[in-house]
Order: sequence, then C-alpha cells, then structure tokens
Amino acid sequence: MKAYIFPGQGAQFVGMGKELYDSNEVAKALFERANDILGFRITDEMFSGTDEGLKQTNITQPAIFLHSAILAKTIEDFNPDMVAGHSLGEFSALVASNCLNFEDALKLVSLRAEAMQKACEINPSTMAAIIGLDDSVVEEVCESIDEVVVAANYNCPGQLVISGSNEGIDKACELLTEKGARRALKLPVGGAFHSPLMEPAREELAKAIEATSFNTPSCPIYQNVSTKGETNPDTIKKNLIAQLTSSVKWNQSVQNMITDGATSFTEVGPGKALQGMLAKIDRTVERAGIS
Repeated sequence: MKAYIFPGQGAQFVGMGKELYDSNEVAKALFERANDILGFRITDEMFSGTDEGLKQTNITQPAIFLHSAILAKTIEDFNPDMVAGHSLGEFSALVASNCLNFEDALKLVSLRAEAMQKACEINPSTMAAIIGLDDSVVEEVCESIDEVVVAANYNCPGQLVISGSNEGIDKACELLTEKGARRALKLPVGGAFHSPLMEPAREELAKAIEATSFNTPSCPIYQNVSTKGETNPDTIKKNLIAQLTSSVKWNQSVQNMITDGATSFTEVGPGKALQGMLAKIDRTVERAGIS
C-alpha cells in the first residue's frame, strides 16, 4: 500500500517551488491563485527571497503548504492508500486526500501562522531537540520541572522535541544532558509550538476550522493527535484543532501506517526530513521523495 507524507515547518529553502511553477501550467495557476488569496506575492519570497524572510512564520507555513499541496495536485496517477503530514503538513495531507479544498486550506494555514506568531509574542518561549534518550526519560524530566515544558514532537526513536517556556527549556536541557542525552539542542523557533502556550492560537484557529467545510477524505489520514487513520470529517476537525496544543505523535503514526499495510512512503514537498525519520522508524519500508 502507498502512503504519501507531507513535511512541516523547517523544510523551507530559497528557490522552493520555482521549477514546478516554471514547468507546469496547473501549478503556475495555483501559485498565482495563492498570491491573490494571500494579498501579496508569496512566490517572490519562495523563489527569490532570503533565508531570513522565509523563516518568518507567516511566510514559512503558507510556503511549505503551497509547495507540498501543489506538488500533490501535479503527480500523475496520484491515488494514495493513506496520507499523513507532520504538524503543518497535515493541511497538505488534507488537500491531497480531498478532505479540504485548496483555497480553504490556504486560508486556514495563513490564519494558523498569524495566530501562532501572536501567541509567541504573548508568551516568549522556545523548543529543543533531545537526541539519544528514551521517550519515557524525557517525559519524566519534563513533568518534574515547575514550568511549562512538554514533549512536543515524537519524531523517531531517540529523537524527541520538547516545547515550553524559555526557563523551562533551559532547565530541561540541563537535566536531560545530565541524564545522558547525546544532544539537547535549542531550536531557532519563535515559540513553544505544540504546547499549552499555544492556547490563544488554538482558540482563534478553532473558530475558523469550525466554519470551514470538510469532506470525507478519499483515503484515511493518520493525524498527529490520534495517530490513527481517520475518515470522519468531524473527527478530523476536532483533531486538527487539538493539534496546536498537543504533541505531534509522528513516530506512532508512521508505525500505525506500517501496521495497517503501508509498504512505501513518498515524501511530497521540500526537504528530506521525513525520509530521514522513516529510516530510523523502520528501515524495511520503501522511501522516496518528490520535491
């Protein structure tokens, strides 16, 4: 069975999507439609902007979504048996499975990015990647700290990203290094994504998601929150709303996809981060990328 997976924030690079825009008329029309919807030429930022410009959340998230979702719409004989997306990538997966239409998804992604940026400004906070410890050890340390610190991204065995207040993350990195972490690396992000500190963004996004029409997807979408293949539009909405303040259970989702019959995974969008995680989760499955 074929699984298609979609990357999240961090996969962006200057020049992303330009070859697709230049070589495919369908893609070009969708990129131009996106420029109209957003009210500025995001294609200029993507194709010939700067690394710093692309790192701005309100640019990064729509840019990665557009690259992935438009790519999926140009793949010949695109007929996935299941889909999943890492954090932001879940919106691309929803478009690829016809659960959300392109325009509605782009509007939600743009609003999500703006809401997350505002939440970051309300609560100065950050994230850190913890390499080389069991998940249970990381979870115990996070729970022991008298600050907001939570397990945010279960990426693959031995790689867990934590999220929380600046003081909490500093303390957690210190304690986890003492526990034997190979690395406890603070990430260059503007806030504590997938933590309770994103509650203001969750509330704002919830209203928009509730007001948006979701269809029954053409195949199951394995969501970050539930880790299971979902097909009920109401359940998909509920999980998508919860995602902003909940952990991204990527490792668990991929394992469930494999258990449910996935034998090949194709990453659709910029970068190869998800293929790298897949190699650590299960080396026996076929891995590929379309970018």
